[in-house]
Amino acid sequence: MSSQNAVIFGCEGLRLSGAEKSFFGDAKPWGFILFARNLDTPDQIRALCAELRECVGRDAPILIDQEGGRVQRLRAPQWREWLPPLDQMAAIANPADQRRAMALRYRLIAHELRDLGIDVNCAPMLDVPTPDAHYIIMNRCYGDNPDIVAEMGRAVSEGLLAGGVLPIIKHIPGHGRANLDSHHDLPHVDASADDLRNIDFKPFRHLSDLPMAMTAHIVYTTMDAQNCATLSPVMIDAIRNDIGFDGLLMSDDLSMKALTGTFAQRTVGAINAGCDVILHCNGQRDEMDQIMTQVPVLSGKPLARANAALAMRHAPEPFDLAMAEESFSALL
Repeated sequence: MSSQNAVIFGCEGLRLSGAEKSFFGDAKPWGFILFARNLDTPDQIRALCAELRECVGRDAPILIDQEGGRVQRLRAPQWREWLPPLDQMAAIANPADQRRAMALRYRLIAHELRDLGIDVNCAPMLDVPTPDAHYIIMNRCYGDNPDIVAEMGRAVSEGLLAGGVLPIIKHIPGHGRANLDSHHDLPHVDASADDLRNIDFKPFRHLSDLPMAMTAHIVYTTMDAQNCATLSPVMIDAIRNDIGFDGLLMSDDLSMKALTGTFAQRTVGAINAGCDVILHCNGQRDEMDQIMTQVPVLSGKPLARANAALAMRHAPEPFDLAMAEESFSALL
């Protein structure tokens, strides 16, 4: 297999320009991520996915954020509109029905994604919110009890995997205490290390067998007062050894304003801290050029983790779409 670089890139529009095709062919990113700017019709999305894979000459993973609710890239009228996850949980009284509904929801989402050529979803979100959590997180959560969050996260993952879509657990080791939006600011969390381990880390520990995880751009002051988790060897050691996650660890988006410094510096910081793969989403060529000056070729343990994640991709299991839709509606 040809070499792959430890990066996931976004692209600018609905189809690739000649310059983008040339750049991606040289850059050889491990994968790609799509946003609303890249999505129009089913046929257009399928063509874009094919172009991206053709650039790198392999069946590269293609990611999307399709949680449903606020974070939903595929929208009506062509695709379903979903309740925010927390609102769905509140609409169903019985815990067993909550779990069944969450698994069905993400099995239906997986069906939509695979139909378009997308095979990785940035879900489940395992953050455990506190009452003062920022609204950007709050109703994307599955509850405020770490055991319930873990159980619903497992259901999300089962639904996605049954549909042939790989899950990514996020935002490891936990974004639920942050009262700032890391797209714009760097949150600091002052909870004790014991509280973090007993509450925030707990859902991630329960789902540490899953293939991929995305870091949090958050400073956990009692464990590392200087660096956010993405750039912190201390926090990534906790992810590996306390939480026990040994899958592919990717940074959250390096273009988020929680981070400072050049994109080359951000890349070096994340890789040196222990991230396996860099995520960069906005498709801006000048930023991607900086990243490519520092991003390493996937090798050793990061390559083994990447290969193990992709080995979990498989064709969707048999699925009765009409029956699943009927069952999901009945649960709500």
